[in-house]
Amino acid sequence: MGGFGIWQTPRRMAKQRQQKMQYQLGSLQAMQQLEGRTEEQLLSESKHRAAARAVLGAKAAERYDAETARKYFNEALAGVHPQERPALRQMMKASLALAERRPDELKAAVEKLGQAPPSGRQLFMLRLMGLVAPPKSAGGLARARGIALLVLIVFLLILVGYGLAELIMLPFGGIGFLGGLAFGLVIVMAALGVLTLFGRRRQAAAQAARGS
Repeated sequence: MGGFGIWQTPRRMAKQRQQKMQYQLGSLQAMQQLEGRTEEQLLSESKHRAAARAVLGAKAAERYDAETARKYFNEALAGVHPQERPALRQMMKASLALAERRPDELKAAVEKLGQAPPSGRQLFMLRLMGLVAPPKSAGGLARARGIALLVLIVFLLILVGYGLAELIMLPFGGIGFLGGLAFGLVIVMAALGVLTLFGRRRQAAAQAARGS
């Protein structure tokens, strides 16, 4: 019986190593299960800590917070099995490209992950955001240019809104300058609200499709 116990020990150890490896290899597969959790829940996740940190990194990238995203992804890389690191590094590369408004690198990174790349409209909006609100690493000159461009866009929107207000009120005898500006602002804000609502619905539908 004693000898049998001696031979059982390495078998048990090998089985434990195999179970541990299977657990580690499946850690990133748990990301889909964790995507719907809050940040507090993800921070307290212990069973799939690496996957939780990767989800936190992706969420930070969606907020265009590159520094926080890099921090969480580095923590995830430290906790995954070596065989999972190449895929996680590619995910990190795609997320940081999004956070730092680099559309070309984002498209290439997403394609390497085997996923459908962002649409041309999404890449255009990301490129425009990179001009209007550049990342912290872009420098002071890029930020000043972004502020000037934002002021120009707001001015153009006000002009468009004023023109639409004048056109709408023309059959009723027209509208004064100040009234046209006020009415134009209402039109622009309503249009932006509708576009924002439509964009959120499309994003929610896309997330639901990925989850299914």
